[in-house]
Amino acid sequence: MELRKYQVQAKNAVLEEWNKGIKKTLLVLPTGTGKTVVFSSIAEERVKQNHRVLILAHRAELLSQAADKIKKLTQLDTALEKRDSHSVNTMFPITLGSVQTLQQKQRLDEFPKDYFQDIIVDEAHHSLAKSYQNIFDHFSDANILGVTATPSRGDKKILTEWFDSIAYEYSMRQAIVEKYLVPIKAQLIPLTLDISTVKINNGDYAINEIGSALEPYLQSIAEQMKKYCKGRKTIVFLPLISTSQLFFKILQDIGIRAAEVNSKSMNREEILHNFENGKYDVLCNAMLLTEGWDCPSVDCVIILRPTKIESLYRQMIGRGMRIFPGKKDLLLLDFLWMTSRHDLCKPSTLIAKNAEIANKIEKKLKKSKDALDLMNTEEEIEEEIERDLKAERERRLAEELLAQQKKRAELFDPIRKELAIDENFFKSYKFQGNKWETDSPTEKQIYILKKFGYTKAVKTKGEAAYYLDRFFKRQEQQLSTLKQIIRLKKFGFQLVDLWLKKDAEKLISIIADNGWRVPQNINPVYYIP
Repeated sequence: MELRKYQVQAKNAVLEEWNKGIKKTLLVLPTGTGKTVVFSSIAEERVKQNHRVLILAHRAELLSQAADKIKKLTQLDTALEKRDSHSVNTMFPITLGSVQTLQQKQRLDEFPKDYFQDIIVDEAHHSLAKSYQNIFDHFSDANILGVTATPSRGDKKILTEWFDSIAYEYSMRQAIVEKYLVPIKAQLIPLTLDISTVKINNGDYAINEIGSALEPYLQSIAEQMKKYCKGRKTIVFLPLISTSQLFFKILQDIGIRAAEVNSKSMNREEILHNFENGKYDVLCNAMLLTEGWDCPSVDCVIILRPTKIESLYRQMIGRGMRIFPGKKDLLLLDFLWMTSRHDLCKPSTLIAKNAEIANKIEKKLKKSKDALDLMNTEEEIEEEIERDLKAERERRLAEELLAQQKKRAELFDPIRKELAIDENFFKSYKFQGNKWETDSPTEKQIYILKKFGYTKAVKTKGEAAYYLDRFFKRQEQQLSTLKQIIRLKKFGFQLVDLWLKKDAEKLISIIADNGWRVPQNINPVYYIP
Protein backbone atom coordinates (compact mmCIF):
# COMPACT_ATOMS: atom_id res chain seq x y z
CA MET A 1 0.00 0.00 0.00
CA GLU A 2 1.63 3.21 -1.18
CA LEU A 3 1.20 6.22 1.07
CA ARG A 4 -0.25 9.41 -0.34
CA LYS A 5 1.86 12.57 -0.30
CA TYR A 6 0.19 14.06 2.78
CA GLN A 7 0.38 10.70 4.56
CA VAL A 8 4.14 10.58 4.02
CA GLN A 9 4.39 14.16 5.31
CA ALA A 10 2.30 13.26 8.36
CA LYS A 11 4.42 10.19 9.16
CA ASN A 12 7.69 12.11 8.85
CA ALA A 13 6.37 14.98 10.97
CA VAL A 14 5.44 12.66 13.85
CA LEU A 15 8.79 10.86 13.78
CA GLU A 16 10.58 14.20 13.71
CA GLU A 17 8.71 15.40 16.82
CA TRP A 18 9.67 12.26 18.72
CA ASN A 19 13.27 12.53 17.54
CA LYS A 20 13.36 16.11 18.88
CA GLY A 21 12.29 14.85 22.29
CA ILE A 22 8.67 16.03 22.07
CA LYS A 23 7.07 12.98 23.64
CA LYS A 24 3.33 13.75 23.34
CA THR A 25 2.20 14.88 19.90
CA LEU A 26 -1.02 15.00 17.87
CA LEU A 27 -1.81 13.96 14.31
CA VAL A 28 -4.97 15.59 12.93
CA LEU A 29 -6.50 14.00 9.82
CA PRO A 30 -10.15 14.27 8.77
CA THR A 31 -12.31 11.16 8.69
CA GLY A 32 -11.75 9.28 5.45
CA THR A 33 -8.14 10.34 4.80
CA GLY A 34 -6.47 7.20 6.15
CA LYS A 35 -5.30 7.91 9.67
CA THR A 36 -5.09 4.16 10.37
CA VAL A 37 -2.81 3.77 7.36
CA VAL A 38 -0.55 6.56 8.64
CA PHE A 39 -0.17 5.30 12.20
CA SER A 40 0.32 1.74 10.93
CA SER A 41 3.26 2.98 8.87
CA ILE A 42 4.59 4.88 11.90
CA ALA A 43 4.36 1.70 13.99
CA GLU A 44 6.25 -0.23 11.32
CA GLU A 45 9.02 2.39 11.34
CA ARG A 46 9.39 2.14 15.11
CA VAL A 47 9.50 -1.66 14.98
CA LYS A 48 12.47 -1.35 12.62
CA GLN A 49 14.19 0.50 15.48
CA ASN A 50 13.49 -2.44 17.82
CA HIS A 51 10.70 -0.61 19.63
CA ARG A 52 7.59 -2.19 21.04
CA VAL A 53 4.46 -0.26 20.04
CA LEU A 54 1.08 -0.19 21.80
CA ILE A 55 -1.97 0.91 19.81
CA LEU A 56 -4.93 1.84 22.01
CA ALA A 57 -8.60 2.01 21.07
CA HIS A 58 -11.85 1.98 23.00
CA ARG A 59 -13.86 -0.22 20.62
CA ALA A 60 -13.34 -3.69 19.19
CA GLU A 61 -14.05 -2.46 15.64
CA LEU A 62 -11.17 0.01 15.83
CA LEU A 63 -8.78 -2.70 17.03
CA SER A 64 -9.74 -5.13 14.28
CA GLN A 65 -9.54 -2.36 11.67
CA ALA A 66 -6.05 -1.46 12.86
CA ALA A 67 -4.97 -5.12 12.80
CA ASP A 68 -6.16 -5.48 9.18
CA LYS A 69 -4.45 -2.27 8.02
CA ILE A 70 -1.17 -3.13 9.75
CA LYS A 71 -1.17 -6.58 8.16
CA LYS A 72 -1.96 -5.24 4.67
CA LEU A 73 0.49 -2.34 4.88
CA THR A 74 3.42 -3.91 6.76
CA GLN A 75 2.85 -7.70 6.68
CA LEU A 76 3.32 -7.60 10.47
CA ASP A 77 1.13 -9.67 12.79
CA THR A 78 -0.06 -8.10 16.03
CA ALA A 79 -0.76 -9.21 19.59
CA LEU A 80 -4.09 -8.48 21.25
CA GLU A 81 -4.57 -7.21 24.80
CA LYS A 82 -8.27 -7.70 25.45
CA ARG A 83 -10.22 -9.76 27.98
CA ASP A 84 -8.82 -13.28 27.73
CA SER A 85 -6.09 -12.31 25.26
CA HIS A 86 -2.73 -11.41 26.83
CA SER A 87 0.14 -9.88 24.90
CA VAL A 88 2.95 -9.59 27.45
CA ASN A 89 6.12 -11.45 26.41
CA THR A 90 4.67 -12.43 23.01
CA MET A 91 6.91 -12.41 19.96
CA PHE A 92 4.89 -9.66 18.29
CA PRO A 93 6.33 -6.13 18.62
CA ILE A 94 2.95 -4.40 18.04
CA THR A 95 0.15 -4.81 20.56
CA LEU A 96 -3.44 -3.74 19.98
CA GLY A 97 -4.91 -2.89 23.34
CA SER A 98 -8.45 -2.42 24.57
CA VAL A 99 -8.48 0.57 26.90
CA GLN A 100 -11.21 -0.96 29.03
CA THR A 101 -9.04 -4.02 29.64
CA LEU A 102 -5.57 -2.54 29.88
CA GLN A 103 -6.46 0.32 32.22
CA GLN A 104 -7.12 -2.17 35.04
CA LYS A 105 -4.30 -2.14 37.60
CA GLN A 106 -4.00 -5.91 37.70
CA ARG A 107 -3.56 -5.96 33.91
CA LEU A 108 -1.08 -3.09 33.86
CA ASP A 109 1.04 -4.70 36.55
CA GLU A 110 1.74 -7.59 34.18
CA PHE A 111 3.88 -5.19 32.10
CA PRO A 112 7.21 -3.63 33.05
CA LYS A 113 6.95 0.14 32.93
CA ASP A 114 9.41 0.30 30.00
CA TYR A 115 7.72 -2.52 28.02
CA PHE A 116 6.41 -0.15 25.33
CA GLN A 117 8.53 2.66 23.88
CA ASP A 118 5.69 4.15 21.77
CA ILE A 119 1.95 4.42 22.32
CA ILE A 120 -0.50 5.34 19.55
CA VAL A 121 -4.01 6.41 20.54
CA ASP A 122 -6.74 6.05 17.93
CA GLU A 123 -9.60 8.60 18.33
CA ALA A 124 -7.40 10.75 20.57
CA HIS A 125 -10.27 12.95 21.73
CA HIS A 126 -10.92 10.15 24.27
CA SER A 127 -7.34 10.21 25.55
CA LEU A 128 -7.93 12.64 28.41
CA ALA A 129 -10.25 10.17 30.12
CA LYS A 130 -8.97 8.59 33.36
CA SER A 131 -8.85 5.13 31.76
CA TYR A 132 -6.30 6.33 29.18
CA GLN A 133 -4.37 8.39 31.71
CA ASN A 134 -3.91 5.32 33.92
CA ILE A 135 -2.16 3.59 31.00
CA PHE A 136 -0.02 6.62 30.16
CA ASP A 137 1.04 6.96 33.80
CA HIS A 138 2.17 3.33 33.90
CA PHE A 139 4.25 3.60 30.71
CA SER A 140 5.42 7.07 31.68
CA ASP A 141 8.58 7.14 29.49
CA ALA A 142 6.83 6.13 26.27
CA ASN A 143 6.31 8.48 23.33
CA ILE A 144 2.61 9.13 22.75
CA LEU A 145 0.87 9.88 19.45
CA GLY A 146 -2.76 10.97 19.54
CA VAL A 147 -4.59 10.52 16.24
CA THR A 148 -7.86 12.36 15.73
CA ALA A 149 -10.16 13.60 12.99
CA THR A 150 -10.36 17.35 12.52
CA PRO A 151 -11.43 18.59 15.97
CA SER A 152 -13.47 21.64 16.81
CA ARG A 153 -11.64 24.68 18.13
CA GLY A 154 -12.77 23.82 21.65
CA ASP A 155 -11.67 20.19 21.38
CA LYS A 156 -8.32 21.20 19.91
CA LYS A 157 -7.69 23.64 22.73
CA ILE A 158 -8.40 20.97 25.35
CA LEU A 159 -6.21 18.38 23.60
CA THR A 160 -3.28 20.76 23.14
CA GLU A 161 -3.33 21.54 26.85
CA TRP A 162 -2.15 17.94 27.44
CA PHE A 163 -0.31 17.11 24.22
CA ASP A 164 2.92 19.03 23.65
CA SER A 165 2.44 19.73 19.93
CA ILE A 166 0.46 19.12 16.77
CA ALA A 167 2.95 17.32 14.54
CA TYR A 168 0.79 17.54 11.42
CA GLU A 169 -2.67 18.72 10.49
CA TYR A 170 -4.47 18.07 7.21
CA SER A 171 -7.72 19.97 6.74
CA MET A 172 -10.97 18.80 5.24
CA ARG A 173 -10.72 21.68 2.75
CA GLN A 174 -7.28 20.51 1.56
CA ALA A 175 -8.52 16.93 1.22
CA ILE A 176 -11.50 18.03 -0.90
CA VAL A 177 -9.36 20.31 -3.10
CA GLU A 178 -6.80 17.53 -3.61
CA LYS A 179 -9.65 15.06 -4.33
CA TYR A 180 -8.98 12.72 -1.43
CA LEU A 181 -12.46 13.48 -0.08
CA VAL A 182 -15.60 14.24 -2.07
CA PRO A 183 -17.30 17.68 -1.91
CA ILE A 184 -20.29 18.11 0.42
CA LYS A 185 -23.60 19.29 -0.96
CA ALA A 186 -26.11 20.34 1.67
CA GLN A 187 -29.87 20.26 1.10
CA LEU A 188 -32.20 21.88 3.59
CA ILE A 189 -35.43 19.88 3.91
CA PRO A 190 -38.47 22.13 4.43
CA LEU A 191 -39.57 20.28 7.57
CA THR A 192 -39.40 21.98 10.96
CA LEU A 193 -38.51 19.66 13.84
CA ASP A 194 -39.23 21.10 17.27
CA ILE A 195 -36.53 20.23 19.84
CA SER A 196 -36.86 23.47 21.78
CA THR A 197 -37.88 21.67 24.98
CA VAL A 198 -35.14 19.02 24.88
CA LYS A 199 -32.79 19.27 27.87
CA ILE A 200 -29.00 19.23 27.81
CA ASN A 201 -27.30 16.26 29.44
CA ASN A 202 -23.49 15.97 29.76
CA GLY A 203 -22.98 18.85 27.36
CA ASP A 204 -25.27 17.60 24.59
CA TYR A 205 -28.94 17.08 23.79
CA ALA A 206 -30.42 14.33 25.98
CA ILE A 207 -30.83 11.36 23.62
CA ASN A 208 -33.95 9.98 25.35
CA GLU A 209 -35.73 13.29 24.92
CA ILE A 210 -34.45 13.64 21.33
CA GLY A 211 -35.94 10.23 20.55
CA SER A 212 -39.33 11.25 21.92
CA ALA A 213 -39.24 14.62 20.14
CA LEU A 214 -38.39 12.97 16.82
CA GLU A 215 -41.06 10.29 16.67
CA PRO A 216 -43.95 12.53 15.50
CA TYR A 217 -41.86 13.58 12.48
CA LEU A 218 -40.46 10.21 11.33
CA GLN A 219 -43.22 9.52 8.79
CA SER A 220 -42.76 12.95 7.17
CA ILE A 221 -38.98 12.52 7.11
CA ALA A 222 -39.35 9.14 5.40
CA GLU A 223 -41.60 10.67 2.72
CA GLN A 224 -39.04 13.43 2.10
CA MET A 225 -36.30 10.80 1.75
CA LYS A 226 -38.17 9.18 -1.14
CA LYS A 227 -37.70 12.43 -3.01
CA TYR A 228 -34.18 13.47 -2.02
CA CYS A 229 -32.34 10.15 -1.50
CA LYS A 230 -33.36 8.42 -4.70
CA GLY A 231 -30.38 6.71 -6.32
CA ARG A 232 -28.08 7.31 -3.34
CA LYS A 233 -26.63 4.98 -0.71
CA THR A 234 -27.81 6.54 2.52
CA ILE A 235 -26.91 6.22 6.18
CA VAL A 236 -29.20 7.64 8.86
CA PHE A 237 -27.98 8.44 12.39
CA LEU A 238 -30.67 8.27 15.09
CA PRO A 239 -30.49 8.81 18.87
CA LEU A 240 -31.95 5.55 20.25
CA ILE A 241 -32.18 1.92 19.21
CA SER A 242 -35.96 2.08 19.55
CA THR A 243 -36.11 5.20 17.32
CA SER A 244 -33.82 3.55 14.77
CA GLN A 245 -35.95 0.40 14.65
CA LEU A 246 -39.16 2.39 14.34
CA PHE A 247 -37.77 4.51 11.49
CA PHE A 248 -36.49 1.39 9.73
CA LYS A 249 -40.02 -0.09 9.74
CA ILE A 250 -41.52 3.18 8.44
CA LEU A 251 -39.02 3.22 5.56
CA GLN A 252 -39.84 -0.38 4.67
CA ASP A 253 -43.57 0.33 4.77
CA ILE A 254 -43.24 3.08 2.15
CA GLY A 255 -41.18 0.89 -0.16
CA ILE A 256 -37.60 1.94 0.63
CA ARG A 257 -35.04 -0.87 0.79
CA ALA A 258 -33.81 -0.26 4.30
CA ALA A 259 -31.89 -2.11 7.01
CA GLU A 260 -31.20 -1.37 10.66
CA VAL A 261 -28.17 -2.16 12.79
CA ASN A 262 -27.47 -1.53 16.46
CA SER A 263 -25.20 -2.68 19.27
CA LYS A 264 -27.54 -5.60 20.03
CA SER A 265 -27.84 -6.86 16.44
CA MET A 266 -26.82 -10.53 16.31
CA ASN A 267 -26.18 -10.42 12.55
CA ARG A 268 -24.46 -7.03 12.45
CA GLU A 269 -21.64 -8.11 10.12
CA GLU A 270 -24.08 -9.67 7.68
CA ILE A 271 -26.25 -6.53 7.58
CA LEU A 272 -23.25 -4.27 7.01
CA HIS A 273 -21.94 -6.59 4.29
CA ASN A 274 -25.32 -6.67 2.51
CA PHE A 275 -25.64 -2.88 2.70
CA GLU A 276 -22.17 -2.39 1.28
CA ASN A 277 -22.96 -4.77 -1.57
CA GLY A 278 -26.18 -3.04 -2.58
CA LYS A 279 -28.91 -5.17 -1.01
CA TYR A 280 -30.19 -2.10 0.88
CA ASP A 281 -30.35 1.57 -0.07
CA VAL A 282 -30.69 2.98 3.44
CA LEU A 283 -29.02 1.91 6.68
CA CYS A 284 -30.41 3.13 10.01
CA ASN A 285 -28.28 3.06 13.16
CA ALA A 286 -28.42 4.41 16.69
CA MET A 287 -25.01 6.13 16.72
CA LEU A 288 -23.21 2.81 16.25
CA LEU A 289 -21.35 3.67 13.05
CA THR A 290 -19.69 6.96 14.01
CA GLU A 291 -16.30 5.25 14.46
CA GLY A 292 -14.55 2.15 13.14
CA TRP A 293 -16.76 1.55 10.11
CA ASP A 294 -15.96 2.32 6.50
CA CYS A 295 -18.26 2.10 3.51
CA PRO A 296 -16.80 4.40 0.83
CA SER A 297 -19.83 4.05 -1.47
CA VAL A 298 -22.10 5.94 1.00
CA ASP A 299 -23.03 9.22 -0.70
CA CYS A 300 -25.89 10.52 1.46
CA VAL A 301 -25.93 11.19 5.21
CA ILE A 302 -28.95 12.12 7.31
CA ILE A 303 -28.41 13.17 10.91
CA LEU A 304 -31.53 12.73 13.03
CA ARG A 305 -29.48 13.00 16.17
CA PRO A 306 -28.90 16.75 16.56
CA THR A 307 -25.74 17.52 18.51
CA LYS A 308 -23.72 20.37 19.95
CA ILE A 309 -20.49 18.35 19.77
CA GLU A 310 -18.62 19.28 16.62
CA SER A 311 -16.24 16.29 16.65
CA LEU A 312 -19.23 13.91 16.77
CA TYR A 313 -20.95 15.80 13.96
CA ARG A 314 -17.83 15.63 11.80
CA GLN A 315 -17.49 11.89 12.45
CA MET A 316 -21.03 11.27 11.24
CA ILE A 317 -20.53 13.36 8.10
CA GLY A 318 -17.18 11.69 7.51
CA ARG A 319 -18.91 8.35 6.93
CA GLY A 320 -19.93 9.63 3.51
CA MET A 321 -16.90 11.64 2.39
CA ARG A 322 -14.59 8.88 1.21
CA ILE A 323 -13.84 8.68 -2.49
CA PHE A 324 -15.34 5.81 -4.48
CA PRO A 325 -15.53 5.02 -8.22
CA GLY A 326 -18.38 6.98 -9.82
CA LYS A 327 -19.08 8.96 -6.63
CA LYS A 328 -19.21 12.72 -7.25
CA ASP A 329 -20.22 14.17 -3.91
CA LEU A 330 -21.84 13.62 -0.54
CA LEU A 331 -25.42 14.81 -0.11
CA LEU A 332 -26.05 16.01 3.45
CA LEU A 333 -29.74 16.36 4.24
CA ASP A 334 -30.45 18.87 6.96
CA PHE A 335 -33.66 19.92 8.69
CA LEU A 336 -35.01 23.08 10.27
CA TRP A 337 -34.29 22.20 13.89
CA MET A 338 -36.43 24.49 16.03
CA THR A 339 -34.29 25.37 19.03
CA SER A 340 -33.32 28.51 20.90
CA ARG A 341 -29.75 27.24 21.28
CA HIS A 342 -27.20 28.71 18.89
CA ASP A 343 -24.55 25.99 19.27
CA LEU A 344 -26.41 23.28 17.34
CA CYS A 345 -24.08 21.78 14.73
CA LYS A 346 -25.27 22.52 11.20
CA PRO A 347 -23.80 22.00 7.70
CA SER A 348 -22.00 25.34 7.93
CA THR A 349 -20.11 23.97 10.96
CA LEU A 350 -18.05 21.81 8.62
CA ILE A 351 -16.62 24.58 6.48
CA ALA A 352 -17.23 28.06 7.92
CA LYS A 353 -14.24 29.94 9.36
CA ASN A 354 -16.33 32.08 11.68
CA ALA A 355 -19.88 32.72 12.90
CA GLU A 356 -20.58 35.43 10.31
CA ILE A 357 -19.83 33.09 7.40
CA ALA A 358 -21.76 30.25 9.08
CA ASN A 359 -24.86 32.45 9.40
CA LYS A 360 -24.65 33.52 5.76
CA ILE A 361 -24.29 29.88 4.61
CA GLU A 362 -27.37 28.87 6.61
CA LYS A 363 -29.36 31.77 5.11
CA LYS A 364 -28.37 30.69 1.59
CA LEU A 365 -29.42 27.10 2.37
CA LYS A 366 -32.82 28.31 3.55
CA LYS A 367 -33.36 30.34 0.38
CA SER A 368 -32.16 27.68 -2.06
CA LYS A 369 -34.45 24.94 -3.36
CA ASP A 370 -31.45 22.96 -4.57
CA ALA A 371 -28.49 21.37 -2.80
CA LEU A 372 -25.55 23.76 -2.39
CA ASP A 373 -21.89 22.83 -2.55
CA LEU A 374 -20.71 23.96 0.88
CA MET A 375 -17.17 24.88 -0.10
CA ASN A 376 -18.23 26.83 -3.19
CA THR A 377 -20.91 28.60 -1.14
CA GLU A 378 -18.38 29.50 1.55
CA GLU A 379 -15.96 30.85 -1.06
CA GLU A 380 -18.72 32.95 -2.65
CA ILE A 381 -19.67 34.35 0.76
CA GLU A 382 -16.04 35.15 1.57
CA GLU A 383 -15.78 37.00 -1.73
CA GLU A 384 -18.99 38.91 -0.95
CA ILE A 385 -17.69 39.84 2.51
CA GLU A 386 -14.35 40.91 1.04
CA ARG A 387 -16.12 43.05 -1.58
CA ASP A 388 -18.27 44.64 1.13
CA LEU A 389 -15.23 45.28 3.32
CA LYS A 390 -13.33 46.73 0.37
CA ALA A 391 -16.23 49.02 -0.53
CA GLU A 392 -16.52 50.13 3.09
CA ARG A 393 -12.77 50.76 3.30
CA GLU A 394 -12.89 52.76 0.07
CA ARG A 395 -15.89 54.75 1.31
CA ARG A 396 -14.15 55.61 4.57
CA LEU A 397 -10.93 56.46 2.76
CA ALA A 398 -12.80 58.74 0.37
CA GLU A 399 -14.47 60.48 3.31
CA GLU A 400 -11.13 60.93 5.07
CA LEU A 401 -9.45 62.19 1.91
CA LEU A 402 -12.28 64.61 1.20
CA ALA A 403 -12.14 65.91 4.77
CA GLN A 404 -8.38 66.44 4.40
CA GLN A 405 -8.93 68.05 1.03
CA LYS A 406 -11.45 70.49 2.47
CA LYS A 407 -8.93 71.42 5.14
CA ARG A 408 -6.35 72.04 2.45
CA ALA A 409 -8.91 74.04 0.47
CA GLU A 410 -8.96 76.55 3.31
CA LEU A 411 -5.55 77.63 2.03
CA PHE A 412 -7.07 78.90 -1.24
CA ASP A 413 -7.42 82.60 -1.94
CA PRO A 414 -10.68 83.93 -0.36
CA ILE A 415 -11.66 85.44 -3.73
CA ARG A 416 -11.53 82.00 -5.32
CA LYS A 417 -13.81 80.62 -2.61
CA GLU A 418 -16.21 83.54 -3.05
CA LEU A 419 -16.48 82.74 -6.78
CA ALA A 420 -16.62 78.95 -6.30
CA ILE A 421 -18.98 77.11 -8.61
CA ASP A 422 -20.29 74.81 -5.91
CA GLU A 423 -23.75 73.28 -5.44
CA ASN A 424 -25.13 76.75 -4.49
CA PHE A 425 -23.68 78.63 -7.48
CA PHE A 426 -26.79 78.31 -9.67
CA LYS A 427 -29.23 78.61 -6.76
CA SER A 428 -27.83 81.70 -5.09
CA TYR A 429 -29.45 84.39 -7.32
CA LYS A 430 -31.95 86.53 -5.43
CA PHE A 431 -34.30 89.16 -6.93
CA GLN A 432 -32.92 92.64 -6.18
CA GLY A 433 -36.18 94.56 -6.80
CA ASN A 434 -35.31 95.99 -10.26
CA LYS A 435 -38.14 95.86 -12.77
CA TRP A 436 -35.86 94.78 -15.65
CA GLU A 437 -34.76 91.69 -13.71
CA THR A 438 -38.03 89.93 -14.44
CA ASP A 439 -37.74 90.40 -18.22
CA SER A 440 -36.74 87.49 -20.42
CA PRO A 441 -32.98 87.01 -20.92
CA THR A 442 -31.55 88.56 -24.06
CA GLU A 443 -30.13 86.53 -26.94
CA LYS A 444 -26.70 88.03 -26.21
CA GLN A 445 -26.84 86.91 -22.57
CA ILE A 446 -27.76 83.37 -23.60
CA TYR A 447 -25.00 83.31 -26.25
CA ILE A 448 -22.28 84.45 -23.81
CA LEU A 449 -23.45 81.99 -21.12
CA LYS A 450 -23.10 79.18 -23.67
CA LYS A 451 -19.59 80.43 -24.49
CA PHE A 452 -18.78 80.07 -20.81
CA GLY A 453 -20.09 76.49 -20.98
CA TYR A 454 -23.48 77.03 -19.27
CA THR A 455 -26.18 75.56 -21.53
CA LYS A 456 -29.16 75.23 -19.20
CA ALA A 457 -32.22 77.47 -19.59
CA VAL A 458 -32.19 80.77 -17.74
CA LYS A 459 -35.61 82.13 -16.77
CA THR A 460 -34.99 85.84 -16.34
CA LYS A 461 -32.72 88.68 -17.42
CA GLY A 462 -31.67 89.30 -13.79
CA GLU A 463 -30.67 85.67 -13.27
CA ALA A 464 -28.61 85.69 -16.51
CA ALA A 465 -26.90 88.96 -15.47
CA TYR A 466 -25.98 87.47 -12.08
CA TYR A 467 -24.36 84.36 -13.60
CA LEU A 468 -22.54 86.40 -16.25
CA ASP A 469 -21.12 88.71 -13.60
CA ARG A 470 -19.65 85.75 -11.70
CA PHE A 471 -18.26 84.12 -14.85
CA PHE A 472 -16.53 87.40 -15.87
CA LYS A 473 -15.04 87.76 -12.38
CA ARG A 474 -13.72 84.15 -12.56
CA GLN A 475 -12.22 85.01 -15.95
CA GLU A 476 -10.48 88.05 -14.47
CA GLN A 477 -9.06 85.86 -11.67
CA GLN A 478 -7.92 83.30 -14.29
CA LEU A 479 -9.89 80.54 -12.56
CA SER A 480 -10.85 77.25 -14.19
CA THR A 481 -13.60 77.30 -16.78
CA LEU A 482 -16.93 75.52 -16.41
CA LYS A 483 -15.95 73.16 -19.26
CA GLN A 484 -12.72 72.25 -17.45
CA ILE A 485 -14.60 71.71 -14.20
CA ILE A 486 -17.15 69.39 -15.80
CA ARG A 487 -14.47 67.38 -17.62
CA LEU A 488 -12.21 66.89 -14.57
CA LYS A 489 -15.06 66.06 -12.21
CA LYS A 490 -15.99 63.17 -14.51
CA PHE A 491 -12.58 61.70 -13.60
CA GLY A 492 -13.31 62.14 -9.89
CA PHE A 493 -11.33 65.32 -9.19
CA GLN A 494 -12.70 67.49 -6.39
CA LEU A 495 -12.86 71.28 -5.81
CA VAL A 496 -11.78 71.91 -9.41
CA ASP A 497 -13.73 75.18 -9.35
CA LEU A 498 -11.07 76.60 -6.99
CA TRP A 499 -8.17 75.80 -9.33
CA LEU A 500 -6.48 78.18 -11.70
CA LYS A 501 -7.30 77.76 -15.38
CA LYS A 502 -3.67 76.96 -16.27
CA ASP A 503 -3.52 74.13 -13.65
CA ALA A 504 -6.73 72.58 -14.93
CA GLU A 505 -5.47 72.91 -18.52
CA LYS A 506 -2.16 71.24 -17.60
CA LEU A 507 -3.85 68.27 -15.90
CA ILE A 508 -6.26 67.77 -18.81
CA SER A 509 -3.25 67.61 -21.15
CA ILE A 510 -1.60 64.97 -18.92
CA ILE A 511 -4.76 62.86 -18.93
CA ALA A 512 -5.16 63.25 -22.70
CA ASP A 513 -1.55 62.17 -23.28
CA ASN A 514 -2.28 59.09 -21.13
CA GLY A 515 -5.07 57.93 -23.44
CA TRP A 516 -7.71 59.82 -21.47
CA ARG A 517 -6.90 57.81 -18.34
CA VAL A 518 -5.80 59.27 -15.01
CA PRO A 519 -2.15 58.30 -14.37
CA GLN A 520 -1.66 55.79 -11.55
CA ASN A 521 0.41 58.22 -9.49
CA ILE A 522 -2.49 60.70 -9.30
CA ASN A 523 -5.36 60.18 -6.82
CA PRO A 524 -8.33 62.24 -8.15
CA VAL A 525 -10.04 62.38 -4.75
CA TYR A 526 -7.07 63.97 -3.01
CA TYR A 527 -5.35 65.85 -5.84
CA ILE A 528 -4.91 69.61 -5.54
CA PRO A 529 -2.44 71.44 -7.88
